[in-house]
Amino acid sequence: MQTAGKSLKEALNCAQSEDRLTVGVYESAKIMTDDPDSVSFCVLATDEEFECDIALQIHFTLIQSFCFDNDISIVRVSDMDRLAEIVGDKSGQLEDAHCVLITNPADGAWEDPALEKLHRFCEESRSLNDWVPEITLPGR
Repeated sequence: MQTAGKSLKEALNCAQSEDRLTVGVYESAKIMTDDPDSVSFCVLATDEEFECDIALQIHFTLIQSFCFDNDISIVRVSDMDRLAEIVGDKSGQLEDAHCVLITNPADGAWEDPALEKLHRFCEESRSLNDWVPEITLPGR
């Protein structure tokens, strides 16, 4: 679904500009443990290189379970390099873009139309028993 990919990119860019992005499996797990109510959206990314990484698959299973238990929308992307490009620093270098969280703003007053579209997309997917829908990120 092309529009979901575009919405995801917009939501990530917006969250990054407002310093509401957490990147990395361990960093994400820490936020989920310390302040689960602050998490609004979760993106899991993998690629062929990491599909056989058992530790990463276990982390993904735990993160997915946490998201389901706490009613956090979650999607999967298959192009980790593209995700790292979007959420990384200017050089695009990022050690661990396997998990990216978008957190709520501290003041609570905020509207992000792209994120709202993503939440609706996830709700529709869940109604079709697709609990972790895959989204394709748009190209450069």
